[in-house]
Amino acid sequence: MRPNASINRRTGRGTRRRAVPVIRSVPLPVLVSGTVLALAGAIGLWQILPGQIAPTVGAGHGRGMSQVGAFDNARAGWSAEEILGHYYPGADFGQIGPTTIDVRLQAQDDATLDTFAAAGAQVAGRMIGPGDAAHLTPLPDGGANVVVTAGCDGEVLWQDATDDPFVYPIGAGAGRPAEEHLTLCGGTAYRGALGVALEGESYRTVNQVDLDDYLAGVLPAEMQANWADQGAFEALRAQAIAARSYALAETRYDYARTCDTTDCQAYPGTVKEDSRSTEAVAATSGTVLLRRGQILRSEYSAAPDGGRPADIETFAVGPAPGDFVETVPAPAVPAAPAQPDLTIEALAGESVIDTEYRRIGGADSAVGEPIGPEMLLPQRAGTYRLYANGVIVATETLGAQVVDFSTLLQLVPDVGDQLPATASGRPGLRAPEIAGPQVVSPGDPQGMQIPSDAEVRGEPVHGPVNPAAAPSVYDGE
Repeated sequence: MRPNASINRRTGRGTRRRAVPVIRSVPLPVLVSGTVLALAGAIGLWQILPGQIAPTVGAGHGRGMSQVGAFDNARAGWSAEEILGHYYPGADFGQIGPTTIDVRLQAQDDATLDTFAAAGAQVAGRMIGPGDAAHLTPLPDGGANVVVTAGCDGEVLWQDATDDPFVYPIGAGAGRPAEEHLTLCGGTAYRGALGVALEGESYRTVNQVDLDDYLAGVLPAEMQANWADQGAFEALRAQAIAARSYALAETRYDYARTCDTTDCQAYPGTVKEDSRSTEAVAATSGTVLLRRGQILRSEYSAAPDGGRPADIETFAVGPAPGDFVETVPAPAVPAAPAQPDLTIEALAGESVIDTEYRRIGGADSAVGEPIGPEMLLPQRAGTYRLYANGVIVATETLGAQVVDFSTLLQLVPDVGDQLPATASGRPGLRAPEIAGPQVVSPGDPQGMQIPSDAEVRGEPVHGPVNPAAAPSVYDGE
């Protein structure tokens, strides 16, 4: 971990405000005699047990808690609170509620985000199937272009633009099973969501993750988890509190609070997670160090001489615990329209429009081959997709229905330049012999109901949308 001389405040993305109770601050105990004990013990252990207490990321800058000294003091019987009291005299304990943290993944700088999960994932408001990969490129407006492929290098399944530039696991909340973790194509896995952002014209990748899930990756990268087996579990607890405080006091970027290298704290995702260090995180959940009510950026290192008490007035501070908002690490699974019901295929990554297209016969049906990706209707009332001879529109009110090009032009007037050269208001298609929707003009009494303006806006509609139309889009057979 290295100090950061330049700190900028940021505003959290996609958050909702929540009152987080703050436990009354408790002064940390100060052990004056601990300096001699820590120094002597550290020297002895470096001579006797060098392989067992070797630092994980180098000796560091020597400010704040010495991890080597914490190991020695824990073996001497000190609690985590006593260890922290020695290294951060004058600090208090505080408590925060559940929250997430946004972490810049620096190894991903200037690269697109390419990720998948064994159990499937969510992106652009849609489910993608197990093993299917989402490829995201950030856009200047804060959104992203999305391309979904079969596996990391397979055929393109669909593509779209979205104003939510994150890929989410299929289940919300902390502590999700490994098959739900998002894995970088050719790289490691991460808990929580993965997204993209722009810093100037440079691409950035961000991990939005529950704070304790993040610490489960940080702790074994910053301190050896096997210290728990050597009588130094309290050192791991002290490290968890210091790392939690450091992370929350960071405000490095507009798009992320902290980073994943030793410029901030080492965070390699899930690859080093260990049940012993995860237990230390859970045992201290929510506990932070404060300086006059604000979270202390509690620097630490692996100083081999055992370190010495820090002047906490020289350390930066971040927000107060009550300033944090609870963030949602994953959105709810998008609700499906009442008609048609979602199938197993849809849950595995097939949209409602895809389901209807497959049901009516796919490329052999009256609508023919697709000629573009799914697009949003005005005011996000639903989606539509163009085909060679017609359109499939899906809304929550009407479900998925086949319409002709003139009907689409009523709904999306500026879509004209996207229509095929053969498009006309009444294509005069011949329906397939199998039962299925007819592609007809709006005035045809045997045709489908045309969505009204109210339905496009998602408002309730009473009575038939088109009184001249039959009540069903299907043949009377």
